[in-house]
Amino acid sequence: MTEPETLASRDDPQADGMDDMTRAWSGASRFFMLYRFAIYEVTTKINILREEFGLVHDYNPIETVGSRLKSADRILAKAKRRGYGLSVEEVRSSILDIAGVRVTCSFKSDVYTIFDMLCGQSDVTVVEVHDYIANPKPNGYQSLHAIIRIPVFLSGGAEQVDVEIQFRTLAMDFWASLEHKIYYKYDRQVPGRLVEELKQAANAAARLDDQMERLHREVTSFEPPLP
Repeated sequence: MTEPETLASRDDPQADGMDDMTRAWSGASRFFMLYRFAIYEVTTKINILREEFGLVHDYNPIETVGSRLKSADRILAKAKRRGYGLSVEEVRSSILDIAGVRVTCSFKSDVYTIFDMLCGQSDVTVVEVHDYIANPKPNGYQSLHAIIRIPVFLSGGAEQVDVEIQFRTLAMDFWASLEHKIYYKYDRQVPGRLVEELKQAANAAARLDDQMERLHREVTSFEPPLP
């Protein structure tokens, strides 16, 4: 019986001792192609919304759009850490954040507006949602995470691919970027004092978001007096 395709080398009995990146790419070019194309599909949808707002509405709620594709060694490491199999089918069904897109919005209300518009499209299936804005993580992290499933149309037909999307405000994104740099610098062994300061900074960022939202509502509802 033919062995299932894996992200690791299928031929070398010493595969476990090989470099993760070398093993990861063995026979997996189509695997990564699908996720790259899925990122193109999602970013195109978001950029269409972004351009429409710029042309039709008074302001654009989308500040930036970014994306990333997990490297082969990171996929393998996560699969091994969580005890998943290494076949392409097992990895695709168990690791849902291989492809990622990040949307940075001006205000909290914009986050939910763009989320609803994107996820309301007929070819988008929402797999799961984690609202860390309504329910921040203990460290103060805020963001709206969604796993969506979209069709990627290839010459042989459509394939459904999962993509993780993170929706944030500018303040949330600034805090998350700083937190990531600090945890990387300390190899995740961050001193308690800095952890507490990060939590305070997250609370300050949340207050800033709320204040800017109120200002935005006041400005947009303002009507100058008639002459």
